[in-house]
Amino acid sequence: MSQGTHDNGLGEVDDVRAALDWLNAEFHLPMIFAGFSFGAAIGLRAACPDARVDSVIGLGIPLLPTDDRSYDFDFLRTCNKPKLLVSGTRDQFGPRLRLEQLAESLPEPKKLVLIESADHFFEGRLKELRETIEAWVREAVAT
Repeated sequence: MSQGTHDNGLGEVDDVRAALDWLNAEFHLPMIFAGFSFGAAIGLRAACPDARVDSVIGLGIPLLPTDDRSYDFDFLRTCNKPKLLVSGTRDQFGPRLRLEQLAESLPEPKKLVLIESADHFFEGRLKELRETIEAWVREAVAT
């Protein structure tokens, strides 16, 4: 459990950068960033411009504002890395039409996968989520 405080996305981006620094120093391996919901909103912002990150995955992208936060994904329009976006067709924070519009606006390479009947947390659909990610990683890493 984290003992930190929420910093409205500012300090959290720095936290992701620090994690990328540590991973690079420890392992010196190609990196694929993956984040879910808030983690995607924050982590993609750090991972897209980082040359050490080869590709990125955003799961459950939160496109609708909540009572305490909203996210801007315009920065993804300059992310030329391979991108996988995965959401459920019943994601209450990422309506299908808005996700499709976002994906359409992004540069290639990109892939949008909508998991039928899945909600924001992919409840009951984690197997499909895992298989989607594994297949894409095999394809993205092979190229």
